Amino acid sequence: MNTSCLTEIILPNNYHTRDFLAFHQRDGLGVAEIVQQNQIKKGIIWQENPALLTITIGKNRAKIQLDIDGDNVCASPHEALSALASHMLGLKQPVDIFESCYQDHPVIGELVSRQTGLRIYQSATPFEALSWAIIGQQISLSAAISIRRRFIQAVGIPHSSGLLCHPNNKQVRQCSQHDLRQCGFSVGKANALLQVCQRIDSGELVLNIPASEDKVKLLTDSLLAIKGIGMWTVNYALLRGFNYLDGSLHGDVAVRRNLQYLLNQEDKVSAEQAEKWLADFAPWKALVGAHLWRQQSRSGY
Repeated sequence: MNTSCLTEIILPNNYHTRDFLAFHQRDGLGVAEIVQQNQIKKGIIWQENPALLTITIGKNRAKIQLDIDGDNVCASPHEALSALASHMLGLKQPVDIFESCYQDHPVIGELVSRQTGLRIYQSATPFEALSWAIIGQQISLSAAISIRRRFIQAVGIPHSSGLLCHPNNKQVRQCSQHDLRQCGFSVGKANALLQVCQRIDSGELVLNIPASEDKVKLLTDSLLAIKGIGMWTVNYALLRGFNYLDGSLHGDVAVRRNLQYLLNQEDKVSAEQAEKWLADFAPWKALVGAHLWRQQSRSGY
């Protein structure tokens, strides 16, 4: 049985459609996502069922369709579907407030004004964002994409469309360290991801979007307690899966390289210098980091 649901969302006039699509187009083989023209098709798990999410972006609006395989589907998921789409599109981020504060800033004002409307496009779930952050630790983007692809091929559930759905913690929980190693994970990364899944299952770790800074700190401390997860991984996961705009990306090589370019500095920017510089932009540090990413490369942020 296949259940379909349709909804529509209004977009801001300055929405960066190409950047949103580029974020989901990193893997050219398209085992779990396909981007064509102004549309993305993505395999996701919906209420433990494989589903195909289609987002089609037109002028000032996005049309959302969800096609769910299976019988155990709650009726009328329109509200939840709209919430998911708004999350992924970055529409829950008050970037207009940020821009009004910094469009005249002596250092980043020109950058912010030139890139007005920039948002942090989100993974479908916090678990997907955290998995990607773990995979991407200290390796190149191309290597991370390859490992992610093999991971989805090994663990992901197929949808009737032919796309694979990014696995959730329940599917990954069935894997062994050896299974993940076969996908290209290091021992440390495999153990870290398995620990995440075990702690979610036990209730020790809850990957909900934090409602306050206290909750962000609690989530951060819970993740840092897992061997193999450091501050860069936490900040990147918060950025890409939790709509959190104040994580410090001072450890990111691209952020530091582009900050050097922005400051017209001859010497490379150290992580310590970047951390100190970004601290002045709280509570928007991660969004400033994204603007630094974006200034030279759409595909890199």
